[in-house]
Amino acid sequence: MRPTVYDIAAAAGVSLATVDRVLNQRPGVRIVTREKVEAAIRDIGYVRDVAAANLAKGRVYPLVFILPTGDNSFMHGLYAEVRQAMTRSSLERTEIRIVEVPAFDPPALVAALDALHGQDVAGVALVATDAPEVRAAVNRLVDARIPVVTLVSDLTGSARHHYAGVDNIAAGRTAARLLGRFLGGRKGDITVLAGSMLVRDHRERLEGFAALMAAEFPQLRLLPVLEGRDDPEITSGLVSEALAGSNDIIGIYSLGAGNRGLIRALKATGQGRGLTVVAHELTEHTRAALQDGTIDAVLNQDAGHEVRSAVRVLKATADGQGFIAGQERIRLDIFVKDNLP
Repeated sequence: MRPTVYDIAAAAGVSLATVDRVLNQRPGVRIVTREKVEAAIRDIGYVRDVAAANLAKGRVYPLVFILPTGDNSFMHGLYAEVRQAMTRSSLERTEIRIVEVPAFDPPALVAALDALHGQDVAGVALVATDAPEVRAAVNRLVDARIPVVTLVSDLTGSARHHYAGVDNIAAGRTAARLLGRFLGGRKGDITVLAGSMLVRDHRERLEGFAALMAAEFPQLRLLPVLEGRDDPEITSGLVSEALAGSNDIIGIYSLGAGNRGLIRALKATGQGRGLTVVAHELTEHTRAALQDGTIDAVLNQDAGHEVRSAVRVLKATADGQGFIAGQERIRLDIFVKDNLP
């Protein structure tokens, strides 16, 4: 049986209150008594429950969320969820702050990560841009014993402690199956719209999408990826140009978050063409597009669950504790016009 504080008190011949003072490094204990308690701890092999001790001391966890700026509706929702987590700080014993960096900008992200060294930080959550210098910056934080969680887009090959996001290869495969089934055997071209191939979640979605398309829907040809950088103006221009330049496009897969620009282009140049469209992230814009038939299906990840998961994992890791993997798994939801929440 695991030794307890009662065993320490009995072995040292002191009160529970004295054991508590020694364990939590409080004043009011004579040196000789403190040495007796510490000797008893060593002799009986007592292992302290760090999480419980931190709770008893009322430890506060300073957490940093590094989030990209830009006109991205999903990221706006992620910001809102982090701010919501801030309102729970007194209950969850956290102090959360947001550090903003330009989207798809590895040097800016590295600078933000490196700036945290020497600060009072219990954990860092970031939307990762997949670049060697970012990976190295994350590893430096982990080497400095600062827990790191990636949000939405992972950074495989790094020493990060956890990824809070969906399985993006599975998401891409799911999108391919939906699009292929919706098209019902038609032959034609598929346009793929991404934010940037610099982020792993976009590359993994494309990987899953292309693999399943090739295996099960060979009559559908994938066109080169359009990179709209999640910017509505850039995205609208790219999609409008693609549709104007080809009558063979019968489907669109939007694997990033540039859906406002996509919707604008579809309404301007794609109406009446019978296009089938699958997109990611349920926002006010994609919800309206589902309702009016501009988009056929939306794959969604719960930003609130991701933020709550990041907070739980960072706190547990800071305490040297494990976490329940099943509780932290982020679900992929599929929405069509008929099952909108």
